[in-house]
Amino acid sequence: MDMDERSPISLKSLREQVYEYLRESMNRGDLMPGSFMNLGEISARLGISKTPLRDALLQLETEGFVRILPRRGCVVQTVNLEDIRDIYQIIGALEASVVLEVGHRLQTSVDAMRRMVAEMRSCLAKDDFNGFYDANLRFHNAYLLLSSNEPLKRVVQLQKQRLYDFPRRQTFVKEWEVASTEEHSTFVDRVADGRLAEAAAFMRDVHWSFALQEKFIAQYYADALRSQARESGV
Repeated sequence: MDMDERSPISLKSLREQVYEYLRESMNRGDLMPGSFMNLGEISARLGISKTPLRDALLQLETEGFVRILPRRGCVVQTVNLEDIRDIYQIIGALEASVVLEVGHRLQTSVDAMRRMVAEMRSCLAKDDFNGFYDANLRFHNAYLLLSSNEPLKRVVQLQKQRLYDFPRRQTFVKEWEVASTEEHSTFVDRVADGRLAEAAAFMRDVHWSFALQEKFIAQYYADALRSQARESGV
């Protein structure tokens, strides 16, 4: 069924449906970073005019997923080390602010967070990256979802999607994930002890520190960074 033929009572606009289609294509790797998008082909495949496609692309450009080039078309954005450094700073600062915002309410989530840490360790023992990835996101959501700041949560979500779903990688750096899991455990201990300012600083200055995590980042994004270097002639 073409998109134009969907039920008129659909709660999602055509622009939203096109947006989700493009994001899923990026996640699957059908649209790879650095590649130009054939807008005519996409319009024909979806059975839509270029108006909702253009509107969806404008939203994706605002969020940093694509870049619209005048008279040249649209290219899927790449993520380089400088981008990752900036994203880490943004996420670290925002997540730390949420920990301080929610305060002692977060202590009610200590047991749940400890179960998630145990789940992450179990996934690592089985080399289950998808399970680890899911538990990791739920861990951070344990405090993010307590925040009433919806725009902040939206920014954090989008930045994490740029890091991890661009496209979704099927492998992981086990040494990094082991270290990350222990950082989660340290964070929980500080929350449990009521040392919330220390917990917030630890999340910002250790867990989301580009300088401290750079060696792992370079390994995780090695293929993408090598490809970018070849394209730039470095």
